[in-house]
Amino acid sequence: MKIVVLDGYALNPGDLSWDALKEVGNVTVYDRTAPSEIQERAKDAEVVLTNKVVLDAGTIRSLAGLKYIGVLATGYNVVDVDEARARGIVVTNIPAYSTASVAQMAFAHILNIVQRVDVYADEVRHGKWSAGPDFCYWNAPLCELAGKKMGIVGFGHTGSATARIAVAFGMEVYAYTRKSAGQLPDAVHKCPSLDEVFRKCDIVSLHCPLSDDTKEMVNARRLKLMKPTAMLINTGRGGLVNEHDLAEALNNGTIAAAGVDVMVSEPPKADNPLLKAKNCFITPHIAWATYEARVRLMDITVNNLKAFMAGTPVNNVAK
Repeated sequence: MKIVVLDGYALNPGDLSWDALKEVGNVTVYDRTAPSEIQERAKDAEVVLTNKVVLDAGTIRSLAGLKYIGVLATGYNVVDVDEARARGIVVTNIPAYSTASVAQMAFAHILNIVQRVDVYADEVRHGKWSAGPDFCYWNAPLCELAGKKMGIVGFGHTGSATARIAVAFGMEVYAYTRKSAGQLPDAVHKCPSLDEVFRKCDIVSLHCPLSDDTKEMVNARRLKLMKPTAMLINTGRGGLVNEHDLAEALNNGTIAAAGVDVMVSEPPKADNPLLKAKNCFITPHIAWATYEARVRLMDITVNNLKAFMAGTPVNNVAK
């Protein structure tokens, strides 16, 4: 079986092994593939694995021998699933491999904002503490999380994991979710509307998928509902946020800060307004990328393919 990995570098920049996949078939791994290179590289493949390389309807139709598409991520919007289904091609994804890592990143952003760890470490490095008259040094208010209200938008794997951390910090947790109140943990309160989450909470953290309903759910109107001391955290999808509106809200003091790991265009264009927005802390889409999460991703990738070859596909999103 010929297996082609179109963009393997993000999953495995060199610290993992493709050996388990090579036991399944004849594997060719490309670090990155441009759209113009897909046809030539995958023309004889029965199995194509992709992370962010788009396989649209035309591309899928052009790959006559294709039987299986494995998405090396949870989101699978890079594949035209309808076209794959019509051609009898199985499409799998990798669910829940990075739950702990993404929740961890959400709180890494929160703690960075409320404790100013990076700022103070830099000021100590540049002699501010050494030159001070006191045993301690700070030049801006610090914030305790206990008792603050945390809003979770989307209560799947990562939303619920983030909520557990918030509860451990002693926060009041509110969830906006399709789940009923009875399906939520005792310490989590169901919010009746998205606007209520933004109005009520000191921190709002996004953990929902990107869809027509959720695109730019965070916009100027909704940001104006937030407290001027509030912060927004986005480790979900960049398109959930209108980036221009968020930059304006930060620069105008409508909200206090934002922690962002995902953006609409990745990498972002140099003129993206969030790159220079006040109190906007951006990490380069790395919440998913811990070593442990990538090991799980690799293992599930191989197991998905083995299940397909055994005639019992799992994690098939093209049923």
